[in-house]
Formats: sequence, structure tokens, C-alpha cells
Amino acid sequence: MQPKAKFRKDYRAPEFTITDISLDIQLDADRTFVTSTLKVERKVEGATHLRLDGHSFDFLSLKLNGEPYSNVEKDNESLTIDVSAVADQFELQIETGLNPAQNTSLQGLYQSGDAICTQCEAEGFRQITYMLDRPDVLAKYRTKITANKAKYPFLLSNGNRIAQGDLTDGRHWVEWEDPFFKPSYLFALVAGDFDLLTDYFITKSGRKVALEIYVDRGNLDRASWAMESLKRSMKWDEERFGLEYDLDIYMIVAVDFFNMGAMENKGLNIFNSKFVLAKPETATDTDYLDIESVIAHEYFHNWTGNRITCRDWFQLSLKEGLTVFRDQEFTSDLWSRPAKRIEDVRLLRAVQFAEDASPMAHPIRPEKVIEMNNFYTVTVYEKGAEVIRMLHTLLGEEKFQQGMQLYIQENDGKAATCEDFVSAMERASGIDLTQFRRWYSQSGTPELTVSDEYDAARQIYRLHVTQHTPSTADQLEKLNLHIPLKVALIGETSGQKIPLIYQNESINEILNVTQEQQTFEFHHVNERPVPALLGDFSAPVRLDFDYSAEQLIALLKFADNDFIRWDAIQTLFNNELKENLARLQQGELLQFSEKFADALAMLLNNVTDPQLTALMLTLPKETEFAELFKNIDPIGIAKVREYLLESIAAHFETNFVQLYHINECGAYQVNAEDIAKRALRNVCLSYLAFTDRGEELVKAHYFAADNMTDTLAALSAATKAELECRDELLADFEEKWHQDGLVMDKWFALQATRPDENVLEIVQGLLEHRSFNINNPNRIRSLVGSFASQNPKAFHNADGSGYRFLVDMLIKLNESNPQVASRLIEPLIKLSRYDNQRQTLMKRGLERLKNLDNLARDLFEKVEKVLQ
Repeated sequence: MQPKAKFRKDYRAPEFTITDISLDIQLDADRTFVTSTLKVERKVEGATHLRLDGHSFDFLSLKLNGEPYSNVEKDNESLTIDVSAVADQFELQIETGLNPAQNTSLQGLYQSGDAICTQCEAEGFRQITYMLDRPDVLAKYRTKITANKAKYPFLLSNGNRIAQGDLTDGRHWVEWEDPFFKPSYLFALVAGDFDLLTDYFITKSGRKVALEIYVDRGNLDRASWAMESLKRSMKWDEERFGLEYDLDIYMIVAVDFFNMGAMENKGLNIFNSKFVLAKPETATDTDYLDIESVIAHEYFHNWTGNRITCRDWFQLSLKEGLTVFRDQEFTSDLWSRPAKRIEDVRLLRAVQFAEDASPMAHPIRPEKVIEMNNFYTVTVYEKGAEVIRMLHTLLGEEKFQQGMQLYIQENDGKAATCEDFVSAMERASGIDLTQFRRWYSQSGTPELTVSDEYDAARQIYRLHVTQHTPSTADQLEKLNLHIPLKVALIGETSGQKIPLIYQNESINEILNVTQEQQTFEFHHVNERPVPALLGDFSAPVRLDFDYSAEQLIALLKFADNDFIRWDAIQTLFNNELKENLARLQQGELLQFSEKFADALAMLLNNVTDPQLTALMLTLPKETEFAELFKNIDPIGIAKVREYLLESIAAHFETNFVQLYHINECGAYQVNAEDIAKRALRNVCLSYLAFTDRGEELVKAHYFAADNMTDTLAALSAATKAELECRDELLADFEEKWHQDGLVMDKWFALQATRPDENVLEIVQGLLEHRSFNINNPNRIRSLVGSFASQNPKAFHNADGSGYRFLVDMLIKLNESNPQVASRLIEPLIKLSRYDNQRQTLMKRGLERLKNLDNLARDLFEKVEKVLQ
């Protein structure tokens, strides 16, 4: 039987609710027994049957009000209890048995290494016991865990520890109580033997909160950055949003086997160890900043996700889009706002725009779904954050914060909707957001086409703006959106910023684009301006303005908005690639244009901000370049990109050598100045690897490195430039780190993205490597995921070998971990953007999946949408 879709329009409030749940868990890896006691209330008069969700365990017994009860119907997904003759308030006691060690889906209760832990978002709690497993059923939880004390000395759950004791048979027990109502997806349990880092935080009201981070034995020296990040997050949320933590204890546990990045379970956050563990020898600068960002994200969920949760999963962006915006602002306030903005926009353009152009296109508040785990997309998260950012842009910080306060005041302790949030913003600010709401229900990437005209005699300058959102797989008809367009005008010759004036009145730099076609007029413009459009990327749109190379160089030279300057050089990169790709496809010689060289020379000779310069000099990835085209030529893009790399390296070798030596750092420190210097130095190294001095320089850089940032930069440079020393360095790295899975993930990813013709054979061989484990999502993502999504030249080999390899892996993962498989399939489902031969081969692979007898819902939903 084919899985059925669920629709947002069909939402109905539950007929029953559960107010209190008491869990007694007798824990063991091979056999765990769960006794849950539920206090149930009938909410709809006349409701006769209570349907509880549950699967993947043994149902052992049921009692109603203390007596055995058998008037039930059971299927593979649920238990339905006839309560027609029962009072409006009653108690159920349910006993289940399960096997955490055999649960490779990593949802529900499962084993990670020697520990046992849970992952209940979105619908994992139903794999532990029967429950009204939906986010709008909020209950208070009391959890008692009993287990072998030697094997599991730490027994953790949500809330505050209220009692504990030892038993005579070597077991012990701990009881936890969470005083806050929460949905079942926020339940958490961890049992294991860990090293523990403790600290505390004094809240703004003077309360002392115990902070605890649990890591595998031997990893304590890699936990301190996570603790510092947590304290910075708590302080920032108090200062910027006025939000204070509410429990006596806050715990983080790092586990090796985890499908996601981390999980915000109330008071007990379970993390992929990738986003906790760091020391200079094992973690790069990027790792340090990612850890801080994810720690902050999960902490910020305490209010935007836990205290206020989602009414239903269609509202997921309510908590995720808002919390991503908050963690982006946190990083921007603490580090470099322009650098953070640029990194976020790169992700959006390369991944989210591609999702909009695929069969999986959906709004940030989707209308239908088959598998809830497929909701965890860049559209819901990153585009969701962009929608929040546009609200912030339109309202300003003060009114936005007033809206936040109203939203929290009205919805604390409730399951809310996206509309509740927008309504609070609208009422707090007095700004009409009727049209803006369309961002929540409309899918696709809007396109802004802008042209200009200048009347020199009257000193009037006009911008003509047209908005259009192309049809997407899920929506043919599109409506006009409310798009905030941030603009500045820069004098073409003077380089001066021109004031925005209309009829002698200063006007806001944010233009409200609301119609299909609009003209914006500016007066007293005394020279022809170059328009700086979409400053700070004020809306998630594609911008089409026919800039000349001279205008782009003017923006690069004179704009005071760092995003605009970065975007100008990106456009020059893009134009250079497009022109050369056309030459390649027509059999002509490739060219390195003089104007492009001039722009790079200006950039290299005027370095004031090393981090921004590093970002500007970073050539877009092949996947980023691919988004310039409706029909993608992966082999051509790879060839032209390599040509650009080598040409830039040859033209500016002297500049790169000079910058490389100037930006040398002392002993490793995680601070903004050193991170910026290392970033620029390592970008220079990546270019110098393609010159005659590359071999010597890269090898020396590798062996002199005292930190993973520099080590990996050398290893990457050697790999990408195919230097002679590459295999020596890769072997040295592997010998040193083969016992450390997280470090080896970097090595696997490098191997998977090698430019070698036989890279697929290398990847297939590494499936048998001593450090590889197919059941560990991090290993799978680093090797198989990197090959499929970050090595398009090899993955899209015209013989279809890359597609066959990925489908083989998906068939294996369909059995063990369909959630990871559903993430990995993404490169295959964008088949419509490739030539007929590749489309045929990709479709053949998808049909192999469709014909599986047991295709999981996670994969079924995506395969079905593509093949339709």
C-alpha cells in the first residue's frame, strides 16, 4: 500500500489530550521495558475512540484506570482504544518492550557507541511507546530510569533531577521531572559512561544555573569551547532578546551516531559530537564557529521552539526559521557581520535556490507531506530565516523586538502557528503585513529584473523594477510578493554615495517592491549613478541588472556595503565563467579577460580586511556556478573553473606569495584577527598550489602546521592541484588520525572530491576503510554525500557510474537508515536540469528505487515526486 500524503488544510485539534506522563524505563541495550502512565482528558464531547501512535516495539500490556483492558484495535502504526464508556478524565498504563541495539534508524531509543540515547523529533517518541505523538499535545513529564550502574553511571532526562538511588543487584535509578509542558518530540533520555565538564551561569535575575557537558571518555580536552559558546549564547539572549533560561540545570551530551546536527530537547540537548568537540589539533576555524553557532541555535530554541512550540509540523519554520535567524544574529554580533551574511547567502544561492528549482520545491510553510522527516529542508530553515530577516528589515530592531515580546507573551506554553508570529509583528509595529504573508505560502525563488535611466538635464534617476516568480513543481500560479529592496546610489566618476531624495524629501534605502512592475524615482542626482542593489541581500531573490564590468569595478572600489562589494566580484567571476563556458562549448580557446584581471589586481593591492578579501578571492564552487544555468553542463563548468583557478594563480603569483607571508600567525588562537589572517593565507595557498612553487610551499605548510585549519588547507591544496606530495600527505594524515572518526570525516570528504578520473573507484574502496562505518551518518555524509553533492564532474560522469553507485548506497540505507538516505538522494532528484542522456540514466536509477518492495516513506516521497 502506497503511503498517503497529509495536508495542512486537514488539521484538526486533538479530540483527547494528555496532561501528564510518567515513564518508568528499565534500560538495557538488548532489551528495554517502558511503562508509561498517561493522564488523559477528553476535549471533544462524544469522542469515543482514542488513537495513539506507535510502532517498532513489542506491545506487552494495557491498563485503563488500573485494570487490564482489551477493547482495543492495533495495526502497524497505532493503537485505538474504545473509551466510549469511560469518564472524561482517565488513566492509561502501557507497557512496551524494545531493542535499542538493533535500532539503526537512530530515531526513538537507540544505541550510540556504548551509550543509549533518544531522538524524538519529528516522530521518534512513537518508537518508544504509544502516545498522542503530535506537537500540539503538551504534557508534564516525570521519568524514572533504571540501569546497570557500572555500564551506565549517568542516567539523564529532561528537567530537574529529583531523586536517585542504588539497587542491590548492581543497578541504580534516577528520577527526573520537567516542570514545563512540552510535546513528546522534546522528550530526551541518555544513559552512558562519560567524561563531564561542569560550569555555571548566573542569569540576569541572579539565578545560578548548573551547566553540564557530557562527552565520550578521553574527549574532555575538546569540550571547553562548547561550554564557552553556551555561556556566550545565554548572555547574548538576555541582552539582545531579554530571554532568560528557566531551569536549574542545562545539559549537553555529545554522541557519535546522530542523524541531525543537534536536538533542543528541554534542558537536555543531544548533539552530534561534530558540533561539540574541538581543540586546535582536530578542529578547523570553521568547526569552531559552527560549534558555537549550533550550540547557540539549540539554546535559543528554549524559547523559540520549546516554551513556544509548533501547532503542527507544517508550522516547522515557526521555530526553525526564527531560531536560525537568531543564531545568525548571534554570530554576526560576536564576529563579523559581513562575513556571516556572505556565508549564509552562498548556502542559500547554491542549495536553497536549487531546491526551489527541483521537484521538491515547497513554501516555508508547506501544504502537504508524506514523511515528516522530509520537512527538515534548507527552504524551511534558511529561507525561513530570510523571511524573518525581511520582517526585521521592514520593522527595524525596536519594533521587531516589540513584536517578539508580544509573540512570547501571548503564546508562552502553547503550540502556535506562523500566523500567530506574523500577527504579533503586525500589531506591535502597526505595519500592514497582509501581502508579506504570501512568503509563507508561496514556493519558488522570485526574480527581480531591474533597469535604469538617467535624465542628466533634470538630475532625475529612475529604477524600473519587475518581479516574477517562475512556476514550481508544486505551484503553477504565483502572486506578487512584498520584497524589501535595499538600494544605494554611487557616483560613477566621483565614487561618492548619492543621497536618496524624492521631491526634496529623504527616502528610505529600503524600497517596497509590491507590484509586478514599479518605477522608483530619485531627484537631485547630479551625476550618473551606479546602483548598489539588494544590499546585505535584503530579500532571497535572483537579481537581474545588466551591470557592465566598469560598474562592477566601481561597486567593488566605492561601495560601503561589504556584501555589495563581495557580490560585485562574484558577478565578475560568474560572467567570466559564463563567457568561457560558451567558448568551450563552441570549440573556441578560453580567455582570461583584462577587465577581470584589473578587478582582481585592485582587490589584491588594497587589502584592508583579510577575512573579506579571503571571501572575495574564493572562487565559487562548481555547485554555485551551476545555479547560473537552467541546463547544467557539469563537465564544462569543472573545466572552465579549473582554467580560471590556474589563470588567476599564474597572473597573481607574486601578490599571493606576498599576502601568504604577511598573514602568518603565531601560536594558534581562536580570535577574529587570526581567523581572518589564516583564511586569507590559506586562500593564497590554494592558488599557489597551481604554480611551480606549489609543491614545496604546500608540503612545508603541512608539516609546519600546529592546527587543523592549516593542516587541512595544505591537504586540500595538494589534493585539488594534484601535487606529487598529495598521496604522501594523505597517508601521513590517515596514519595519525585513523582512530578519530570526526577528523577522518575531513579526510574522507577530501578523497571524495578529488579531481582524479578514477575517484569513484577510490570512494568505493574507502567503503572498506578501517575508519569507515556505514551505520554512522557522519561517515556516510563525508564520503558518499561529498562525492554525490560536491564532486559534480565525477558524479555526473556521462556513463552513469556515479548514479549507479549512489543508488546502490541508497538501497542499503533504505533498510538501515532511510532518513540519511533521503538526504543523500538530493543530487539525483534535480535531473530535469541535465541533458537527455543524463536524465535517462538518473531516471533509471530512481526507477530501481521505486521498484523496491520495502521503499521507506522518506525515499518514496521524493522518488514519486520526481518520476511524476
